[in-house]
Amino acid sequence: MADLGDNVTIPEFSCLLQMDPYLKTYEKDFKRRYELLQKQLVQLEEAEGGFDQFTRSYRTFGVQRLPDNSLVFKEWAPAAEALFLTGDFNDWNKFANPYTKKEFGKWELILPAKYDKSPAVNHKTKLKVVVHTKEGERLYRISPWAKYVTKDDKSVIYDWVHWDPPQPYIQIHPRPKKPLSLRTYEAHVGIASPDATIASYTNFTKNVLPRIKDLGYNCIQLMAIMEHAYYASFGYQITSYFAASSRYGTPDELKQLIDVAHSMGIIVLLDVVHSHASKNTEDGLNRFDGSDSCFFHSPPRGEHKLWDSRLFNYSSWEVLRFLLSNLRWWMEEYRFDGFRFDGVTSMLYHHHGIGATFSGDYSEYFGLQVDEDSLVYLMLANHILHTLYPDCITVAEDVSGMPALCRAVEEGGLGFDYRLAMAIPDKWIQILKELKDEDWSMGNIVYTLTNRRYGEKCIAYAESHDQALVGDKTLAFWLMDKEMYTNMSSIVPMTPVIDRGIQLHKMIRLLTHGLGGEGYLNFMGNEFGHPEWLDFPRVGNNQSYHYARRQYNLLDMDHLRYFQLYAFDRDMNRTEDKYGWLAAPPAFVSAKHEEDKVIVFDRANVLFIFNFHPSKSFQSYRVAVEVPGKYKIKLDSDERLYGGHGRLDHNTEFFSEAQPFNGRPNSMQVYIPCRTAIVLANEEIDYCY
Repeated sequence: MADLGDNVTIPEFSCLLQMDPYLKTYEKDFKRRYELLQKQLVQLEEAEGGFDQFTRSYRTFGVQRLPDNSLVFKEWAPAAEALFLTGDFNDWNKFANPYTKKEFGKWELILPAKYDKSPAVNHKTKLKVVVHTKEGERLYRISPWAKYVTKDDKSVIYDWVHWDPPQPYIQIHPRPKKPLSLRTYEAHVGIASPDATIASYTNFTKNVLPRIKDLGYNCIQLMAIMEHAYYASFGYQITSYFAASSRYGTPDELKQLIDVAHSMGIIVLLDVVHSHASKNTEDGLNRFDGSDSCFFHSPPRGEHKLWDSRLFNYSSWEVLRFLLSNLRWWMEEYRFDGFRFDGVTSMLYHHHGIGATFSGDYSEYFGLQVDEDSLVYLMLANHILHTLYPDCITVAEDVSGMPALCRAVEEGGLGFDYRLAMAIPDKWIQILKELKDEDWSMGNIVYTLTNRRYGEKCIAYAESHDQALVGDKTLAFWLMDKEMYTNMSSIVPMTPVIDRGIQLHKMIRLLTHGLGGEGYLNFMGNEFGHPEWLDFPRVGNNQSYHYARRQYNLLDMDHLRYFQLYAFDRDMNRTEDKYGWLAAPPAFVSAKHEEDKVIVFDRANVLFIFNFHPSKSFQSYRVAVEVPGKYKIKLDSDERLYGGHGRLDHNTEFFSEAQPFNGRPNSMQVYIPCRTAIVLANEEIDYCY
């Protein structure tokens, strides 16, 4: 009998092998994965009329209003004995409205319109599914397809609230085109204000979007939108997959936020959590039909030991319907532009990455430790999303380095557009934690920033939300620590700690931006060196909101240096926008001088020069350039506007000489002050990016 994959052809597998011939050894694995995907697509065609119909199941499940205002309720609860609907509409009568059992574990209930032709359930009224189990239990549940759930201050459990507004918000602005250079602002709506409270979608639209636009970011990655009962989970323990979190406002207010972002030319990605689900039963998916499986594998496979959460059964037809329709829902209903998939490493392997070191040996990415059910689910999700929405962007959070993660499905890849370069922030933290400035290794920094799979796009970042969390420290905090509270005034001279901190903060960001990937990411507030970590209200801090906020108000105080860091971040993004280095091939590094602490590279015909030396400035320092001509300074971290010392004359013109140097045909001499980074562009090139 032939093995799975023996008779399948991956259309563009040769492209993948051209990039990485070592993958030829694992051709059978690639073929098996690809054949499993093709089988699912064929089954979808035969059983559901194709994936377009299948992924619109949010139009048939949950609650639907028909043209005559009758309501149809539909659920999948294979282990249930009986289902009833109760709520405000029937005075919470538990048995007045039974569902009818259909095939394949489905249940359906039709509520005709009232005598005045209005729907039987009014907008914004509460509902519950009553599940009777074979063991005789009576359980009260929220529909997994609920579009809106809310919680009273005094309550612990969320309520299912029927969302069917008479005049829903209509989005009018088209989606912006997919950017060539992705500059992402990672944001959490709830903490997006200086006030010690949960901020709103409307606050974000009015007060934060204009800042993001001003800063030159063209993409927002929104965290903690899918409803989660526990605020301090940072949005990573999802309870209601189709509900936008009500703690920030209504679904219409989120739609407006995205609409306004689109009007500014900014795309919006959703942080989607399909890797696991909250263990909550009364307001989550867990034990929806009374069984320990339903949407999940039965324990132990269906439990994540470290996260204390449930794991989806990606081989189940109805789970595929639920998750793929979930992606489609956020794209269609809210008009998101794509997704950052959380916890991809946990999905890809049966060991979920727990205790795995991932040395880079290819055998770690193939074989029995790989969970092919979830791997094929990710291939299927990417195939469907990119077929239906060619401009859709998907980003994988994967620490393992799975080969072909960001190659097209037609090549045998998983189909993601980008992966997060997760080793970079760890490297910066390690350097600041463990090394004196004079012991920094330029070669080691360059290696970390350039060590990525050729042909697979990476999003580089110096720090994300992970480094901002309580228990860790942001780069600004590692650099300046408690002096941020006392010595950030621009009216008085900088202390040595603040001087070092401000200069290195800018240099670390620019080096990561220029060398580290094909996209760039920043977590809200970190661009201006936000002075405090992030800690959500919880028992351990007396439910305080003091650290669950971002102090944008600091930028409006003229005498504080936070604005200097903000201005540098803004001009760094604007310079990239002009020259497009993120969309260019990887940089050519011409110098990583350990003694001088100098790094020089060129990318997109732009020259980057970094002098990390704490005290040595260099006159007439020779640097290599590819293209001959006249060069001028386009970005200078030492400008006074950015809290620098203003040691460079921006009117200076640098002329290249036909003197080969460090692997380039031309070179020139420049002055580079200590702890300074400069970006030079050739005045004789037309940068038509």
